[in-house]
Amino acid sequence: MLWAIMRICTLFASLGALTLLPLGLSAQAPAAAGGQPPRPALTLTTTAFPDGGPIPARYTQAGDQVSPVLNWTNVPPGTQSFVLHMRDPDVARNRGTEDQVHWVVWNIPGTASGLPEGVPKGADLPDGSHQISASGPVYRGPGASASGPMHHYTFELYALDTKLDVQAGADAWVTRNAVWKAMEGHVLGKAVYVGLFRRPQ
Repeated sequence: MLWAIMRICTLFASLGALTLLPLGLSAQAPAAAGGQPPRPALTLTTTAFPDGGPIPARYTQAGDQVSPVLNWTNVPPGTQSFVLHMRDPDVARNRGTEDQVHWVVWNIPGTASGLPEGVPKGADLPDGSHQISASGPVYRGPGASASGPMHHYTFELYALDTKLDVQAGADAWVTRNAVWKAMEGHVLGKAVYVGLFRRPQ
């Protein structure tokens, strides 16, 4: 009889201890590491057009073909350089998996917070960065045919913990692949911004 009473008391004591736990937690719930909230993600923006919206003709092959102003925030600690990549994923080059190289800019200084409108032509830029596209050492604006669907011109920004030892070659796809290979293991953050375009009828 005494044994049964002791078992009942132990059971009630266990239930009482559980009710003291904070709402939504279990006894095995791990504490947050350091209690610090996660850092905001790297963010890419432009005032030239809304994310997912149409790209004005000024920035395309149907207009002045100048590069849009680009800005970024929430840079990860330890960033030494940036790579900006603009691609047209709706293109299957030579019936393969490669898409169109519209712009690759690498070794943008880690202290930079954006690129101005109308980046000048030239493989080597004043800030020490380098650029290439399918049109040469220059920004290549969107140029999707009027007879097809809208293309999704994708701007990708990468924050790296190093500078890249890559020189611009004569072939934009070979150079882009060299940049990708050099980036492996060094990406601290990534941001994406998309604009739509096809030529006017």
